[in-house]
Amino acid sequence: MEENFKLVRRFQYSSEAQIFSGKLESEGIEIYLRDNNIVDSNPFWSNAVGGVKLFVKSEDFEKANMILSDISQFSFDENNKLLKCPNCGAEEVKMVTSIKDLKTLLAFVFLLLFILMPFYSWYRYKCNKCKFEFN
Repeated sequence: MEENFKLVRRFQYSSEAQIFSGKLESEGIEIYLRDNNIVDSNPFWSNAVGGVKLFVKSEDFEKANMILSDISQFSFDENNKLLKCPNCGAEEVKMVTSIKDLKTLLAFVFLLLFILMPFYSWYRYKCNKCKFEFN
């Protein structure tokens, strides 16, 4: 079965893969996900297995790439407009998690010691052009 499919994207988490695969399926493209159950059972294994892989049929590869390239990878505001960087004005802003203070570092280390998923993180926006971070 896999010989008829081509790898179109890799994702860190299966939830991301589900969103993009849903978009492709809504456009009539047959998809195949691999390693999503492994990553769901233990997200720390995502890097070890190469993430969740999204495959499409070989004949739909170009169409799938076009559809996925139309999806913006940058953050939107509440009015569905791209966020602008307050430093340089670029519309290439992504939401990132960062460990900036002692509280987030201690929470992260504590949860790793007890082999739990870190649940406390500080979300910020980061400009892709000038690397400026803001709330």
